[in-house]
Amino acid sequence: MEEGNGGGGGSGAAAGVRVGAESSEPKRASVRAMPHEECVEGIRSALKNPTVRFLRERMEKAGCQVWPRLIQAATCSDAGGYASGHGIKVCCNHMAFQDEITQVLIHELIHAYEDCVAKNLDWKNCAHHACSEIRANHLSGDCHYKRELLRGFMKIRGHEQDCVKRRALMSLKNNPYCSETAAKDAIEAVWDICYNDTRPFDRAP
Repeated sequence: MEEGNGGGGGSGAAAGVRVGAESSEPKRASVRAMPHEECVEGIRSALKNPTVRFLRERMEKAGCQVWPRLIQAATCSDAGGYASGHGIKVCCNHMAFQDEITQVLIHELIHAYEDCVAKNLDWKNCAHHACSEIRANHLSGDCHYKRELLRGFMKIRGHEQDCVKRRALMSLKNNPYCSETAAKDAIEAVWDICYNDTRPFDRAP
């Protein structure tokens, strides 16, 4: 794990291109940001989480490079992000609780896993990016009903799928290669295949 600073939490496949495989959380000005040192310790603690360990083990089993600096504690504009070839950033200035750090790691490790095992994944392709965001938001537990209630979304029926689509769209709108219309079309086009693709889990956790 490495400490560092970055301008954003997006992800990109090519050098100089940041296309956002981001943890799409709204900014909360009223919540105290976690001190950097506490955040670093939080990342170390999150690495012991069973789901985080499972994802790292599956990456190693698939032959993915899980390098020592895969995960960085950073100061940046989003909750966190994954960049192809650069790894995962946990944006400490957006973290307030241990659970948030753990969720960012789970979400971004799904992106990292997919970036390794998927053939010809192109983050500039709206459909590819949409698929990765659908899977990460669905499989990470980001859209559990308790998390949605805390965000102020009170819908009971169909909340999880609505949440996945909403959060996927938030990330795709940060992709300079995807207009909002193209992002919405991409999410709908790949929805059935990607929502039901639970790899590396046997089923959605």
